[in-house]
Amino acid sequence: MNQAAQIKPLGDGLRHDWQAEEVQAFFAMPFMDLMFQAQQVHRANFDANKIQVSRLISIKTGSCPEDCTYCPQSAHYATGLEKEKLMAVEEVVAAARQAKEEGASRFCMGAAWRGPKGDDFEVAVAMIEGVKALGMQTCATFGLLDKWQAQRLKDAGLDYYNHNIDTSPEHYKEVITTRTFQDRLDTLDTVREVGLHVCSGGIVGLGETNNDRAKMLLTLANMEKHPDSVPINLLIAIPGTPLENAEKPDNFDFIRTIAAARIMMPQSYVRLSAGREGMSEEMQALCFMAGANSIFCGHKLLTAKNAAPGSDKSLFGRLGLSPL
Repeated sequence: MNQAAQIKPLGDGLRHDWQAEEVQAFFAMPFMDLMFQAQQVHRANFDANKIQVSRLISIKTGSCPEDCTYCPQSAHYATGLEKEKLMAVEEVVAAARQAKEEGASRFCMGAAWRGPKGDDFEVAVAMIEGVKALGMQTCATFGLLDKWQAQRLKDAGLDYYNHNIDTSPEHYKEVITTRTFQDRLDTLDTVREVGLHVCSGGIVGLGETNNDRAKMLLTLANMEKHPDSVPINLLIAIPGTPLENAEKPDNFDFIRTIAAARIMMPQSYVRLSAGREGMSEEMQALCFMAGANSIFCGHKLLTAKNAAPGSDKSLFGRLGLSPL
């Protein structure tokens, strides 16, 4: 009997009482041991050769009043980004139809808003209704929401709401000043209260330490209910933003973040998100081994480049992976 068969698979139960020391240990333990543990958890909860595929588009680009230091859409920075008005409903539905034909099962819509307002919100509601009618899962990231807005989105057919916490509570003030960490948690509570699935994760590469990464994951995993989807983004340093010269994180630390998220939130989809375009195929494969089982497809993520669909198809074929 091989070693894997002798060890009881982990991840049979969900924990919400993780301690900082436990999570920090994931960033210090031997890499192969961490990967082995993450693989056990992953296989106990998911088909290890299936990947959930989503498509993300920006329905309204630029002029965001927030000052997120990583974001080219912030009105606070001169990044050369061309500002665009809210897309028409028909354009969005057509993009969703194409995404479905290319293998995406979930369609995500993002808008550069602090929070949705007035007529723009009603147009966004119509977009969700149109995409849902195609038989796709729907996801939106529109900033801060109140309970009425969250319920309206759910009634329109929204399945998931994305609102990342970005980093640790301690490091947050170094990244954003126009909204608080608690504002983000409050929005997550609001969308969860009306029955929407929560999509929430963070970004690696914001000048944070491994302890910050551990505390970010601790915040997510110790919520009363784990996020259904946990995006782990690698910073894309955009010229003109305060983080344009940010030091790139060590690749293995990024993979450790994926593995720790998988172990701590065993039944959540862990999405390998922004930054994939700059990753080698070998690094992506290690991320999948660490427990990532969701990606964004398409040439573009909001305003940043993404891995080309053809390269994804090739990589999936060589690894024996297939879309859900």
